[in-house]
Amino acid sequence: METGGSSANERLHFGKMEYGWQHCRRRCKIRASCCNEVAQLCSNCGVNMGEYFCDICKFFDDDTEKEHFHCNECGICRVGGRNNFFHCKNCGSCYSLALQGNHFCVENSMRHHCSICYEYLFDSLKDTTVMKCGHTMHYECYYEMIKRDRYCCPICSKSVIDMSRTWKRIDEEIEATVMPEDYQYKKVWILCNDCNDTMEVFFHVIGQKCSHCKSYNTRMVSPPVLPH
Repeated sequence: METGGSSANERLHFGKMEYGWQHCRRRCKIRASCCNEVAQLCSNCGVNMGEYFCDICKFFDDDTEKEHFHCNECGICRVGGRNNFFHCKNCGSCYSLALQGNHFCVENSMRHHCSICYEYLFDSLKDTTVMKCGHTMHYECYYEMIKRDRYCCPICSKSVIDMSRTWKRIDEEIEATVMPEDYQYKKVWILCNDCNDTMEVFFHVIGQKCSHCKSYNTRMVSPPVLPH
């Protein structure tokens, strides 16, 4: 004979992981106009609408392996486990603990679109990465950019990886490439994208080297206008 307790327990777990969508397993699809509040358990039959329930976001999900947690500072629910993330108040978002004290802060850096695919990053379900300059993009977009030999941030043009070996190779190429006599003493003004310094250097067809940080990630600019 079925007891009332076992019947209630069956109703509680009825339909677990059988309804919803691939990215969100839950056992409720609509909210009737007569409902006064959203709750984890159905007030009529006792079915648990989701193993995870956020009373702030009114969000349900049966897939607890995602390790949902609500971040009060972000104002939304995230996945991955609360103990694996910290909220950076300067950047305005949750980051992996591996980045705590180990990243360059840019104010509200996650409240922008990915500079490659243009999906909004703050509530994106895809993994994101923080580059050396502090700007962010999807990890898969970052990997694709590096794979295509693009090593500068699309936003600020700073180098996103260690380029010292590349700069050394360019040093060797310049040393082996003698410029025509007409250009041997030609000077140009450059802006270094990596350190933001502006300076006058000798022109070379292969590249112009920053005398401050030794980077070749530079561009030619107009000479500074001196005050009269």
